[in-house]
Amino acid sequence: MSALLLIVPLAAVLILNLPLSFLRKCVIPFGVAFSIMQAMAVLFWANELAAPSVLPLAVDSLTRVMLLAIALVVASALLVGRGTIEDEIKRCNFANLVLLALVGMNGVVLCADLFSIYVFIEIAAVSSFILIASDKSRAGFEGAFKYFVLSAAASIAILTGVALLLLVSGSTKFAEVASVIGSAGGQPFVLLALALFIGGLFIKSGLVPFHGWVPDAYSSAPSAVSVLLAGIVTKTTGVYVLLRLVMDVLGFSMALRDIMMLVGALTLAGAALAALVQTNFKRMLAYSSISQVGYIILSFGVATPLGIAGAVFHLFNHAVFKSLLFVNAAAVEKKTGTCDMNEMGGLAARMPMTGFSSVVGLLSTAGVPPLAGFWSKLVIILALWQAGHYAYATIAVLFSLVTLAYFLAMQRKVFFGLLRPNCEKASEAFELAVPTILLAAITIAVGLLIPFIKGTFLLPINGF
Repeated sequence: MSALLLIVPLAAVLILNLPLSFLRKCVIPFGVAFSIMQAMAVLFWANELAAPSVLPLAVDSLTRVMLLAIALVVASALLVGRGTIEDEIKRCNFANLVLLALVGMNGVVLCADLFSIYVFIEIAAVSSFILIASDKSRAGFEGAFKYFVLSAAASIAILTGVALLLLVSGSTKFAEVASVIGSAGGQPFVLLALALFIGGLFIKSGLVPFHGWVPDAYSSAPSAVSVLLAGIVTKTTGVYVLLRLVMDVLGFSMALRDIMMLVGALTLAGAALAALVQTNFKRMLAYSSISQVGYIILSFGVATPLGIAGAVFHLFNHAVFKSLLFVNAAAVEKKTGTCDMNEMGGLAARMPMTGFSSVVGLLSTAGVPPLAGFWSKLVIILALWQAGHYAYATIAVLFSLVTLAYFLAMQRKVFFGLLRPNCEKASEAFELAVPTILLAAITIAVGLLIPFIKGTFLLPINGF
């Protein structure tokens, strides 16, 4: 059944682009319906997903987490696109590219072969380049160009690493490459291959100091594209692949653990400080997204069951609450015509649903109980503390307070205070109500239902 997650959306792109005008109106409904089916398959038909396939695919708990996150974010992005893109042809083109990105992301998380993962990363990346520049604005072209240049450098590094590993092992399948690394991991040839692969994934993940493309890409893209990029694309093509590579191929060497924890700490701290001084709503969210990825990498570097569980759980939570905040940004931009927070104020009176859901998203991001982000950050901090990394645990706590500070400043500027004259005509973005309510409800529900989530594929740890 897992092969259908690749075949069906790809076939749909071909069929729905036949020269029949009525098919244009079916692309977004199909994408949303398929995303719902994918989420249901993850939640209720896990055994069928893991059944043998004609393609070399594999499904485990991490795969299920990612497939669920992909489904939720893709559905949300499509619904935002329907509410913000007026032109029917542009809306159809947007939905087609999102479906291609969906194929790429599903392929990345399902494949157990390094070269196949590289191919699917490129499918998702090329779709993203076009989506960022789809409104043909100067800022969009600039953001897409920066993403293209750095992503191309990362792709060259990854492909070179794959080629070197193929020369050494004679295969690109996880098991064969892991066997060779286990027996000859200290060889310079192998170390070079791994360094190139990991370096490329650091760029794809937007980790400090390779994060320069992220704020421009996220903030300059059309609103629906920002939801997709920030919510799941970079998490799948960068963070997930890094986690999978370490778990299934490299193993947790002491040097790699130290590197990941150091980079994770620099990322969460540096991006949080940068977010403090932003005045553009989407750009601030972009830096916040980078910072939260730092928490994921820091926790994963602990290399204990609790640390890995915290990283994966925060990866899912981040996909949900960050998508929610970018949906809020889309609503605000649509109704005010700007993303400059200095030109906003008092929008909660005109947009109460957006204002309330923004509070839910920001409190979850900052790790305030009882929302979902609190529990994943608690697991991360406990994992760091139990492993004896007291300095890193302290950094994680302190920069959660910094996160709360810049989000409260955002909430005060945008939604609280006196109603600014240019916001007087704003009204609630009911066309974005479905993704707003869905993502906010998941953020609240995951936090409140944590006793039932412990021990499941989302958080496979009991007794913490």
